[in-house]
Amino acid sequence: MEHKIYENEEIRNMYAALGVTVGTPEDPKALNLNKLRYHKLIIMTDADVDGSHIATLILTFIYRYMNELVEQGYVYIAQPPLYLVKKGKEQAYAWNEEQRKMLIERIGGGKDDSVGVQRYKGLGEMNADQLWETTMNPATRTLKQVTIESAAEADRVFSMLMGDEVAPRRDFIESHAKYAKLDV
Repeated sequence: MEHKIYENEEIRNMYAALGVTVGTPEDPKALNLNKLRYHKLIIMTDADVDGSHIATLILTFIYRYMNELVEQGYVYIAQPPLYLVKKGKEQAYAWNEEQRKMLIERIGGGKDDSVGVQRYKGLGEMNADQLWETTMNPATRTLKQVTIESAAEADRVFSMLMGDEVAPRRDFIESHAKYAKLDV
């Protein structure tokens, strides 16, 4: 069954782009990093719930089939902002609700109606300059390095949510439902 993964065109393209292969003389299932082209693999998804789900899927794959990249410290997650808060020529980005409220208070002097707030539902809503400034520019971007613990937790959650056993999934949903926020 595992060989089917490597027959997938997107997976083959990803391995080729990174310059990695599967198998070493010592371990035929190990990831061979001898020709690795990049030492930062950055997962860049939307800052919303859907983006988190996509990042979890990607992390699960990497944890299961490219774990050496995590072990070597090569895997990162980009942190795009959720909001642009603007009044006149002054503007600032916010990565969460708390920062948005703080910026409205600071920039607008506590008057919500005097401040423009743009909610980014996805990376595609930013223009090229905004995307570069906030998420891609090495001098200004924020990256979270993925560790074995965070990748293992993504793998555990994904397996539990997408697995065959209903009871653990139901328990998880019931215990975490109070934290759910609607993104309308």
